[in-house]
Amino acid sequence: MMEKRLSKALLFGGVFLTVLMVPAMAFAQQAAPVVAVAWQLGAVKALAAGLAMGLSALAAGYAQGKIGSAGAGTLAERPEAAIWVITLQALPEIIVLLGFVSAILING
Repeated sequence: MMEKRLSKALLFGGVFLTVLMVPAMAFAQQAAPVVAVAWQLGAVKALAAGLAMGLSALAAGYAQGKIGSAGAGTLAERPEAAIWVITLQALPEIIVLLGFVSAILING
């Protein structure tokens, strides 16, 4: 049980640091671009934007899966809680929207 928690914590920490560091590296390269490696700047920006969008979409999918299964059980017992389940099911989409905006800002 403890190993499972530790592996989840390490995975979360690695993803968190990746999401923070890759865009920072992209913007750090932009400060003094060299003409000979200008294509590398574009490649790092594209990688950072892809990671921002992809990881946020994966996180939202994971959250929606957990919320959806719990919501199905809740609706089986209490059908009057439908509006809350729908609201909670829609909230992880904000994560995807924020990742999309981040990707646009990185490439812009």
